[in-house]
Amino acid sequence: MDFPTLEDVVGNTPLVRLKRIAAGRNNTLLAKLEGNNPAGSVKDRPALSMIAEAEARGEIAPGDTLIEATSGNTGIALAMAAAMKGYRMVLIMPDNASNERKQAMAAFGAELIPVTREEGMEGARDLANSMVSRGEGKPLNQFANPDNPMAHYRTTGPELWRQTEGTITHFISSMGTTGTIMGVSRYLKEQNPDVQIIGLQPEDGASIAGIRRWPEAYLPSIFEPARVDRVIDVGQTEAEEHMRRLAREEGIFAGVSSGGSLAGALKVAEEVENAVIAFIVCDRGDRYLSTGLYAPEQ
Repeated sequence: MDFPTLEDVVGNTPLVRLKRIAAGRNNTLLAKLEGNNPAGSVKDRPALSMIAEAEARGEIAPGDTLIEATSGNTGIALAMAAAMKGYRMVLIMPDNASNERKQAMAAFGAELIPVTREEGMEGARDLANSMVSRGEGKPLNQFANPDNPMAHYRTTGPELWRQTEGTITHFISSMGTTGTIMGVSRYLKEQNPDVQIIGLQPEDGASIAGIRRWPEAYLPSIFEPARVDRVIDVGQTEAEEHMRRLAREEGIFAGVSSGGSLAGALKVAEEVENAVIAFIVCDRGDRYLSTGLYAPEQ
């Protein structure tokens, strides 16, 4: 009997209909549960893709040191994939990431190098580039690596199309590296150019894990603005409140960016009717418990 390996069970995550959070106007809200991936987030898909494709091209081989800047989920996914395939993984991240995220990376054997909250992801990316230029490891660079969106073109997009039997009308995703929205947009638009692709970014001053409002100089090079039909700004409180709604009203335990995606989906639902609106639930809520966002007083 040919048993699957861990990488064989990445993807094919459930797409579930919300039952108690009403979209109204005969709209259907669908949540893609990416927390069901082995390392707990949508980033499992590009992490495996970037390593596997680099291996196939002969750019890396087991035993090499890989270097990546991350705010959390990609780092956890890469740490898992590196452990699975035999790489040393060095992750650079802002030190205000949740303890659960840091400990998950360490559990997989990754080495963590912090930068300050003030330096942020921009500082983490700069340090990663400096380390690579000094020959301290090989980059994957999720922000510029076409194997990132390709993972979603090959898997997430086809899954959404199949799971909705081609009825999807709107796709909503938070934008960080933008790999998810780029790959899914490309696939869905090939099936039906009328499918609307909506990206989410934080309002000025908001700090939402997994969603970024990049300065122009740091905008991911994989991002193609023409693939996004609309961008919605999401507020901090708004994202957190909708995150808690997912748990309390639907039983979906997720992170803050997923709350932002729900908020965006509900905004779209107010404007349309008879729509099939799918949004990404990026990860699981248990990696945010130490932040107090789910504390009883909330």
